[in-house]
Amino acid sequence: MVNSQSPPTIKQLEYFAAIAGRGSYRRAAEDLGVSQPALTTQIAALENTLGVSLFERSRAGTLLTPEGRELLDPARQILLAMREFQASADVISQGHGATYKLGVPPTVGPYLLPNVLPELHARYSDLKLYVREAPPRLLQRELSEGAYDLAILPLPLAADELLALEPLFTEPLKFVVPSDHRLAGKAEVTPSQLRGEKVLTLEEQHHFHHQVQEICQQLGAQLQRDYEGTSLDTLRQMVVMGLGVAFLPGLYVHSEMHDPEALHVSELKAKPIFRQHGLVWRASSPGRRLFRDLAIYMREIIGRRLGEVVTVSRD
Repeated sequence: MVNSQSPPTIKQLEYFAAIAGRGSYRRAAEDLGVSQPALTTQIAALENTLGVSLFERSRAGTLLTPEGRELLDPARQILLAMREFQASADVISQGHGATYKLGVPPTVGPYLLPNVLPELHARYSDLKLYVREAPPRLLQRELSEGAYDLAILPLPLAADELLALEPLFTEPLKFVVPSDHRLAGKAEVTPSQLRGEKVLTLEEQHHFHHQVQEICQQLGAQLQRDYEGTSLDTLRQMVVMGLGVAFLPGLYVHSEMHDPEALHVSELKAKPIFRQHGLVWRASSPGRRLFRDLAIYMREIIGRRLGEVVTVSRD
Protein backbone atom coordinates (compact mmCIF):
# COMPACT_ATOMS: atom_id res chain seq x y z
CA MET A 1 0.00 0.00 0.00
CA VAL A 2 1.33 3.46 -0.91
CA ASN A 3 2.25 5.63 2.04
CA SER A 4 0.82 9.01 1.04
CA GLN A 5 2.30 10.75 4.09
CA SER A 6 5.93 10.32 3.03
CA PRO A 7 6.44 11.30 -0.61
CA PRO A 8 9.69 10.39 -2.37
CA THR A 9 12.63 12.68 -1.66
CA ILE A 10 15.02 14.09 -4.25
CA LYS A 11 17.83 12.15 -2.60
CA GLN A 12 15.91 8.89 -3.00
CA LEU A 13 15.30 9.62 -6.68
CA GLU A 14 19.00 10.40 -7.13
CA TYR A 15 19.88 7.07 -5.53
CA PHE A 16 17.34 5.26 -7.71
CA ALA A 17 18.75 6.79 -10.91
CA ALA A 18 22.35 6.12 -9.84
CA ILE A 19 21.74 2.41 -9.20
CA ALA A 20 19.85 2.08 -12.48
CA GLY A 21 22.70 3.77 -14.35
CA ARG A 22 25.48 1.72 -12.75
CA GLY A 23 23.65 -1.61 -12.47
CA SER A 24 25.12 -2.11 -9.01
CA TYR A 25 24.42 -0.92 -5.47
CA ARG A 26 28.13 -1.02 -4.69
CA ARG A 27 29.25 1.06 -7.69
CA ALA A 28 26.40 3.53 -7.20
CA ALA A 29 27.35 3.96 -3.53
CA GLU A 30 30.97 4.66 -4.56
CA ASP A 31 29.87 7.26 -7.13
CA LEU A 32 27.53 8.94 -4.65
CA GLY A 33 30.02 8.87 -1.77
CA VAL A 34 27.65 7.08 0.60
CA SER A 35 27.74 3.71 2.32
CA GLN A 36 26.01 0.78 0.68
CA PRO A 37 23.78 0.15 3.74
CA ALA A 38 22.61 3.79 3.65
CA LEU A 39 21.83 3.45 -0.04
CA THR A 40 19.94 0.20 0.52
CA THR A 41 17.91 1.78 3.32
CA GLN A 42 16.89 4.75 1.17
CA ILE A 43 15.83 2.53 -1.74
CA ALA A 44 13.82 0.32 0.61
CA ALA A 45 12.08 3.44 1.93
CA LEU A 46 11.39 4.62 -1.62
CA GLU A 47 9.95 1.24 -2.59
CA ASN A 48 7.75 1.30 0.52
CA THR A 49 6.52 4.78 -0.35
CA LEU A 50 5.74 3.85 -3.95
CA GLY A 51 4.35 0.45 -3.15
CA VAL A 52 6.46 -1.27 -5.84
CA SER A 53 9.81 -3.06 -6.11
CA LEU A 54 12.28 -1.12 -8.24
CA PHE A 55 15.17 -3.57 -8.50
CA GLU A 56 15.80 -7.27 -8.85
CA ARG A 57 19.13 -8.44 -7.42
CA SER A 58 20.64 -11.56 -8.96
CA ARG A 59 24.00 -13.10 -9.80
CA ALA A 60 23.89 -11.18 -13.08
CA GLY A 61 23.77 -7.89 -11.19
CA THR A 62 21.11 -5.41 -10.19
CA LEU A 63 18.30 -5.22 -12.73
CA LEU A 64 15.31 -2.91 -12.98
CA THR A 65 11.94 -4.51 -12.44
CA PRO A 66 9.22 -3.70 -15.02
CA GLU A 67 7.87 -1.14 -12.54
CA GLY A 68 11.36 0.31 -12.13
CA ARG A 69 11.74 0.69 -15.90
CA GLU A 70 8.44 2.56 -16.05
CA LEU A 71 9.44 4.95 -13.27
CA LEU A 72 13.07 5.61 -14.24
CA ASP A 73 12.44 8.18 -16.97
CA PRO A 74 9.97 10.23 -14.88
CA ALA A 75 12.48 10.16 -12.00
CA ARG A 76 15.23 11.45 -14.29
CA GLN A 77 12.95 14.21 -15.58
CA ILE A 78 12.21 15.31 -12.01
CA LEU A 79 15.94 15.35 -11.20
CA LEU A 80 16.72 17.34 -14.34
CA ALA A 81 14.00 19.86 -13.51
CA MET A 82 15.40 20.25 -9.98
CA ARG A 83 18.95 20.75 -11.27
CA GLU A 84 17.81 23.38 -13.73
CA PHE A 85 15.75 25.06 -11.03
CA GLN A 86 18.89 25.27 -8.88
CA ALA A 87 20.93 26.43 -11.87
CA SER A 88 18.42 29.20 -12.55
CA ALA A 89 18.70 30.32 -8.94
CA ASP A 90 22.50 30.27 -9.20
CA VAL A 91 22.44 32.38 -12.37
CA ILE A 92 20.13 34.90 -10.72
CA SER A 93 22.03 35.10 -7.44
CA GLN A 94 25.63 34.63 -8.62
CA GLY A 95 25.75 35.51 -12.31
CA HIS A 96 28.97 34.00 -13.64
CA GLY A 97 29.93 32.82 -10.16
CA ALA A 98 28.05 29.52 -10.38
CA THR A 99 29.81 26.15 -10.56
CA TYR A 100 29.23 24.18 -13.76
CA LYS A 101 30.10 20.57 -14.52
CA LEU A 102 32.07 20.24 -17.76
CA GLY A 103 32.50 16.83 -19.37
CA VAL A 104 35.38 16.12 -21.76
CA PRO A 105 36.58 12.99 -23.58
CA PRO A 106 39.95 11.68 -22.30
CA THR A 107 41.41 11.95 -25.82
CA VAL A 108 40.74 15.73 -25.89
CA GLY A 109 40.59 17.28 -22.43
CA PRO A 110 44.18 16.87 -21.18
CA TYR A 111 45.63 18.33 -24.40
CA LEU A 112 43.13 21.15 -24.95
CA LEU A 113 42.07 22.48 -21.55
CA PRO A 114 45.54 23.52 -20.24
CA ASN A 115 45.68 25.91 -23.18
CA VAL A 116 42.15 27.25 -22.65
CA LEU A 117 41.22 27.29 -18.97
CA PRO A 118 43.79 29.87 -17.71
CA GLU A 119 42.55 32.56 -20.12
CA LEU A 120 38.95 31.54 -19.57
CA HIS A 121 39.43 31.97 -15.82
CA ALA A 122 41.13 35.34 -16.34
CA ARG A 123 38.07 36.67 -18.17
CA TYR A 124 35.43 34.95 -16.02
CA SER A 125 37.20 35.07 -12.67
CA ASP A 126 34.12 33.99 -10.69
CA LEU A 127 33.27 31.10 -13.00
CA LYS A 128 33.97 27.64 -11.59
CA LEU A 129 34.24 24.63 -13.90
CA TYR A 130 34.25 21.16 -12.38
CA VAL A 131 35.86 18.99 -15.08
CA ARG A 132 35.36 15.26 -15.46
CA GLU A 133 36.48 12.87 -18.20
CA ALA A 134 34.27 10.19 -19.74
CA PRO A 135 33.69 8.56 -23.17
CA PRO A 136 31.62 10.76 -25.51
CA ARG A 137 28.57 8.49 -25.65
CA LEU A 138 28.31 8.48 -21.87
CA LEU A 139 28.91 12.24 -21.73
CA GLN A 140 26.12 12.96 -24.21
CA ARG A 141 23.65 10.75 -22.38
CA GLU A 142 24.48 12.18 -18.96
CA LEU A 143 24.45 15.72 -20.34
CA SER A 144 20.89 15.13 -21.57
CA GLU A 145 19.97 13.70 -18.17
CA GLY A 146 21.44 16.66 -16.28
CA ALA A 147 24.53 15.08 -14.74
CA TYR A 148 26.67 17.61 -16.68
CA ASP A 149 25.96 21.24 -17.55
CA LEU A 150 28.05 21.31 -20.72
CA ALA A 151 30.50 19.06 -22.55
CA ILE A 152 33.08 19.09 -25.31
CA LEU A 153 31.98 16.37 -27.74
CA PRO A 154 32.93 15.05 -31.18
CA LEU A 155 30.68 16.21 -34.00
CA PRO A 156 28.29 15.42 -35.50
CA LEU A 157 26.24 14.46 -32.47
CA ALA A 158 23.91 11.51 -32.31
CA ALA A 159 20.42 12.96 -32.76
CA ASP A 160 19.20 14.64 -29.58
CA GLU A 161 16.70 17.48 -29.78
CA LEU A 162 17.39 18.41 -26.14
CA LEU A 163 20.92 19.61 -26.92
CA ALA A 164 22.34 22.80 -28.42
CA LEU A 165 25.93 23.25 -29.60
CA GLU A 166 28.59 25.58 -30.93
CA PRO A 167 31.37 24.10 -33.11
CA LEU A 168 34.82 24.82 -31.68
CA PHE A 169 37.57 23.43 -33.92
CA THR A 170 38.62 20.73 -36.36
CA GLU A 171 41.63 18.60 -35.41
CA PRO A 172 43.80 16.57 -37.82
CA LEU A 173 44.76 12.98 -37.14
CA LYS A 174 48.44 12.17 -37.66
CA PHE A 175 49.85 8.87 -38.94
CA VAL A 176 52.52 7.52 -36.56
CA VAL A 177 55.02 4.69 -37.11
CA PRO A 178 58.01 3.34 -35.15
CA SER A 179 61.40 4.69 -36.20
CA ASP A 180 62.42 1.40 -37.90
CA HIS A 181 59.22 1.11 -39.96
CA ARG A 182 59.45 1.10 -43.78
CA LEU A 183 57.44 4.36 -43.92
CA ALA A 184 59.53 6.19 -41.29
CA GLY A 185 61.14 9.34 -42.63
CA LYS A 186 58.37 10.14 -45.11
CA ALA A 187 56.67 13.50 -44.59
CA GLU A 188 53.64 12.16 -46.44
CA VAL A 189 52.32 8.68 -47.13
CA THR A 190 49.74 7.72 -49.72
CA PRO A 191 46.54 5.85 -48.88
CA SER A 192 47.75 2.89 -50.96
CA GLN A 193 50.86 2.56 -48.76
CA LEU A 194 48.64 1.87 -45.74
CA ARG A 195 46.90 -1.09 -47.37
CA GLY A 196 47.47 -4.14 -45.18
CA GLU A 197 49.13 -2.17 -42.35
CA LYS A 198 48.34 -3.31 -38.81
CA VAL A 199 46.71 -0.30 -37.15
CA LEU A 200 46.40 0.04 -33.38
CA THR A 201 43.68 2.03 -31.66
CA LEU A 202 41.92 2.58 -28.33
CA GLU A 203 39.36 0.29 -26.74
CA GLU A 204 35.88 0.15 -28.26
CA GLN A 205 34.29 2.37 -25.59
CA HIS A 206 36.12 5.37 -27.08
CA HIS A 207 34.61 7.31 -29.99
CA PHE A 208 38.15 7.48 -31.39
CA HIS A 209 38.13 3.68 -31.83
CA HIS A 210 35.18 3.83 -34.21
CA GLN A 211 36.68 6.66 -36.23
CA VAL A 212 39.93 4.73 -36.74
CA GLN A 213 37.92 1.63 -37.61
CA GLU A 214 36.20 3.56 -40.42
CA ILE A 215 39.57 4.84 -41.65
CA CYS A 216 40.95 1.29 -41.80
CA GLN A 217 37.93 0.11 -43.78
CA GLN A 218 38.39 2.94 -46.28
CA LEU A 219 42.16 2.37 -46.69
CA GLY A 220 42.26 -1.42 -46.59
CA ALA A 221 44.30 -1.45 -43.38
CA GLN A 222 43.90 -4.05 -40.62
CA LEU A 223 42.54 -2.90 -37.26
CA GLN A 224 44.38 -4.77 -34.48
CA ARG A 225 41.60 -5.89 -32.14
CA ASP A 226 43.97 -8.07 -30.07
CA TYR A 227 46.03 -5.06 -29.00
CA GLU A 228 43.93 -2.05 -27.96
CA GLY A 229 45.20 0.84 -25.88
CA THR A 230 43.52 2.12 -22.74
CA SER A 231 44.84 5.65 -23.35
CA LEU A 232 46.68 7.63 -26.00
CA ASP A 233 49.90 7.27 -24.00
CA THR A 234 49.50 3.49 -23.98
CA LEU A 235 48.76 3.54 -27.70
CA ARG A 236 51.93 5.52 -28.37
CA GLN A 237 54.04 3.06 -26.36
CA MET A 238 52.56 0.13 -28.28
CA VAL A 239 53.71 1.77 -31.52
CA VAL A 240 57.19 2.31 -30.06
CA MET A 241 57.33 -1.42 -29.21
CA GLY A 242 56.59 -2.32 -32.82
CA LEU A 243 53.12 -3.78 -32.31
CA GLY A 244 51.72 -1.74 -35.19
CA VAL A 245 51.13 1.77 -36.52
CA ALA A 246 48.51 4.27 -35.32
CA PHE A 247 46.60 7.45 -35.95
CA LEU A 248 46.96 9.99 -33.13
CA PRO A 249 45.09 13.28 -32.62
CA GLY A 250 46.99 16.42 -33.59
CA LEU A 251 46.55 18.01 -30.15
CA TYR A 252 48.05 14.94 -28.49
CA VAL A 253 51.02 14.92 -30.88
CA HIS A 254 51.58 18.64 -30.28
CA SER A 255 51.31 18.30 -26.49
CA GLU A 256 53.00 15.01 -25.69
CA MET A 257 55.33 13.80 -28.43
CA HIS A 258 58.73 15.33 -27.78
CA ASP A 259 60.96 12.38 -28.76
CA PRO A 260 61.27 12.37 -32.56
CA GLU A 261 63.78 9.49 -32.49
CA ALA A 262 61.30 6.96 -31.07
CA LEU A 263 58.43 7.63 -33.48
CA HIS A 264 57.88 9.24 -36.84
CA VAL A 265 54.83 11.39 -37.65
CA SER A 266 53.46 11.67 -41.20
CA GLU A 267 50.57 13.24 -43.04
CA LEU A 268 48.22 11.21 -45.24
CA LYS A 269 48.67 12.56 -48.77
CA ALA A 270 45.58 13.70 -50.71
CA LYS A 271 43.30 12.29 -48.01
CA PRO A 272 43.72 14.27 -44.79
CA ILE A 273 41.76 12.91 -41.83
CA PHE A 274 40.06 15.18 -39.30
CA ARG A 275 37.74 15.10 -36.32
CA GLN A 276 35.57 18.02 -35.21
CA HIS A 277 34.71 19.10 -31.67
CA GLY A 278 31.99 21.34 -30.27
CA LEU A 279 30.76 22.75 -26.97
CA VAL A 280 27.37 21.20 -26.18
CA TRP A 281 24.70 21.98 -23.57
CA ARG A 282 20.99 21.41 -23.00
CA ALA A 283 18.90 23.83 -25.04
CA SER A 284 16.75 24.51 -21.97
CA SER A 285 19.69 25.24 -19.65
CA PRO A 286 19.45 28.52 -17.69
CA GLY A 287 23.13 29.08 -18.48
CA ARG A 288 22.74 28.76 -22.24
CA ARG A 289 23.61 32.40 -22.98
CA LEU A 290 26.77 32.14 -20.92
CA PHE A 291 27.69 28.85 -22.59
CA ARG A 292 27.39 30.40 -26.03
CA ASP A 293 29.64 33.26 -24.92
CA LEU A 294 32.12 30.72 -23.53
CA ALA A 295 32.19 28.90 -26.87
CA ILE A 296 32.91 32.13 -28.74
CA TYR A 297 35.75 33.02 -26.38
CA MET A 298 37.11 29.46 -26.43
CA ARG A 299 37.35 29.65 -30.23
CA GLU A 300 39.29 32.91 -29.88
CA ILE A 301 41.73 31.36 -27.39
CA ILE A 302 42.16 28.18 -29.44
CA GLY A 303 42.85 30.17 -32.58
CA ARG A 304 45.46 32.25 -30.80
CA ARG A 305 47.21 29.47 -28.90
CA LEU A 306 46.68 26.40 -31.09
CA GLY A 307 46.00 27.86 -34.52
CA GLU A 308 48.99 26.02 -36.01
CA VAL A 309 47.65 22.69 -34.78
CA VAL A 310 43.87 22.88 -35.35
CA THR A 311 41.42 24.82 -37.50
CA VAL A 312 39.00 26.98 -35.52
CA SER A 313 35.36 26.72 -36.53
CA ARG A 314 33.59 29.81 -37.82
CA ASP A 315 30.54 31.28 -36.14
